[in-house]
Amino acid sequence: MFLTLPQIAESLGVSEGVIEDWIRHERMPHMRDGNRVLFDRAELLQWAAARGLAPRAGFLVTENGPLVSRWSLSELLRAGGVWRGVKPGDVLDVLARVLDRLPGVTAPVRRLLESRLRAAGGITWAPVGNGMALPHLSQRVVLGAGSGLVALLHLEEGFEAAGPTPDGVAVQRMLFFVAPTPRAHLDLLARLSRAVGSGPFRQALLAGAGDEALLAAAAEVDGGGPEVGAGT
Repeated sequence: MFLTLPQIAESLGVSEGVIEDWIRHERMPHMRDGNRVLFDRAELLQWAAARGLAPRAGFLVTENGPLVSRWSLSELLRAGGVWRGVKPGDVLDVLARVLDRLPGVTAPVRRLLESRLRAAGGITWAPVGNGMALPHLSQRVVLGAGSGLVALLHLEEGFEAAGPTPDGVAVQRMLFFVAPTPRAHLDLLARLSRAVGSGPFRQALLAGAGDEALLAAAAEVDGGGPEVGAGT
């Protein structure tokens, strides 16, 4: 059974842009039929299960589908922090400072992560529209449990290095994230994509809410899940 990109996006609860990112960077199995992208259901279920992704609706749902751990977005954001007034030319320096806040990571690992951060093509900027992006390290990492974080950057002006955006609005807000495993990375990317797509956290971002209001909105999104890194 072959499924289309919109059907897969609906089933996994993410945007079509996230699916395209997984195709490029996570070897998501697919095939091309002219201008269409098609997915073999059996292959895709195996790929998703290996990464701890649970279908949420539509054609991929099975009666006993795998469970996905709940990450606490508010705890992740508290770990990474909210950075305001960031100049576009300082983005990489700020992201390097964010990496310094990773819990349970040794100095050599921090140096490795920063070298990957500053390498050509080291960041996937992942603009998602409405002036927002979900940047992350292009090369996946395996860290100790509990080493994840999310940092929110408010830029003073549009960030051209992020490339073209879905709606033509320049990126001025970034949710940079690091997860301890490739499986957790995909889980967190999907959750952030949904959080900025609709709901209280998106509203708080667009309203320019203060730090505590943002953390409260994040807590409302995740309902107070387990500690950072649980289920990885």
